[in-house]
Amino acid sequence: MSAACALVASGYRVHLIERRPYVGGRASSYEHPGTGEVVDNCQHVLLGCCTNLIAFYRQLGVTDKIRWFDRITFLEPGGKRSVLQPGFLPSPLHNAPSFLAASALSLADKIAISRGMLAFLSGVPADSKENFAHWLARHGQTQRAIDRFWNPVLVSALNEDLDRVSVHYAGMVFRKSFMQSAQAGQMGVPTIPLSELYGHALKFIESHGGQVSLRTRVEGLAYDASSVHRWKLQMEGGSIEADAVVLALSFEAMQKILPSLPAQTEDASEKLAQNLEHFEHSPITGIHLWFDRSVTDMEHAVLLDTTIQWMYNKSLLQPERRMGDTGSYLELVVSASKSLVNKSRQEIIDLALRELALFFPRVHEAKLVKAAVVKEVRATFSVTPGLDIYRPGPVTGWPQLFLAGDWTATGWPSTMEGAVRSGYLAAEALTNAAGRQQQFLQPDLPARGLMRLFP
Repeated sequence: MSAACALVASGYRVHLIERRPYVGGRASSYEHPGTGEVVDNCQHVLLGCCTNLIAFYRQLGVTDKIRWFDRITFLEPGGKRSVLQPGFLPSPLHNAPSFLAASALSLADKIAISRGMLAFLSGVPADSKENFAHWLARHGQTQRAIDRFWNPVLVSALNEDLDRVSVHYAGMVFRKSFMQSAQAGQMGVPTIPLSELYGHALKFIESHGGQVSLRTRVEGLAYDASSVHRWKLQMEGGSIEADAVVLALSFEAMQKILPSLPAQTEDASEKLAQNLEHFEHSPITGIHLWFDRSVTDMEHAVLLDTTIQWMYNKSLLQPERRMGDTGSYLELVVSASKSLVNKSRQEIIDLALRELALFFPRVHEAKLVKAAVVKEVRATFSVTPGLDIYRPGPVTGWPQLFLAGDWTATGWPSTMEGAVRSGYLAAEALTNAAGRQQQFLQPDLPARGLMRLFP
């Protein structure tokens, strides 16, 4: 969508093809058949440092559909709260007063965390074979610092266990969101369902003369060098001819389509296929609970020491989702949820209710009206150590065929920001090949305060 919107706004004739009846891919919403409610496939958030995603929202005219928060509450079983929020000190010390006051961590934990954060002042380490769990041990982190700080933040941000996370991307998360500036660390939450949010992209494309085909599957690609429009996309019931094609597929879908692409003198498909073998998925589980009454007045919180990791009060975050005057709707998120993949729906709901009651005792008094469990087994690609050398750029070995997708070489992990960056990079590559050399990628958010003194 980001590639299509960038190109159509620049005067290109664009045809966006989507096999589903709604847009958004892994950031989408749909009517859940068991509840009759529209649910997001998982709660998606953004940070202030997501400059390309924010620019995309600005282009679509939906910036007013994002609600921003500058404080994050870490909640212990029993209800004790530790709030992380910016204060009066300059970056990277802006969170220091609230961090030092956090009751969830001991003084030894805070000293260890501070020592670890200092290691990122001079920059983010290059991608290597070291995983972040090993890095934490090497930098003398306490177990509670890992369990109550490093793990909650990174597993949520990168959707992978720490022993499978690249040090480069772990460092990137903390430097960009915790250290760069107070603005960079702000959390944005959509106030409408995701497919409704991204549905504005379809309106944008069509209003600029482009076409959109939903419920349409591309069954094959053919290339004819002698034709005016060299690419032909074969679909159910017809075909489309195009001068250039951007493939915004998942890496596993890319693996399936490679054998059907035209042969090359240099076997581009074989090299790409070998690179794709290094990619793996990590799952996310969203647990949607509708109660007959309010169980908390908090809008969101990080839940410590339990399987469930985040609570989002959708009745407050998306007011139109309120259940009458008294009911409430919560979404709980478990990132890197490998332990839940083989559990039944009821087992997961029972687990969630038990754990939720540890933080919000009103759960015991409330009646669960309905519930839904959404398992995204292929939610993200895993940012494993050393993966970057296998992430392809937008230019392929085929003429006028370009790649997009969060798994490509965006410089970011598997996020909405990474996905938008990939679309802009593909659009830039396409315009460069056409001799127009346009730039769509947005600059990073500048450092503030003392962080301007560091590279």
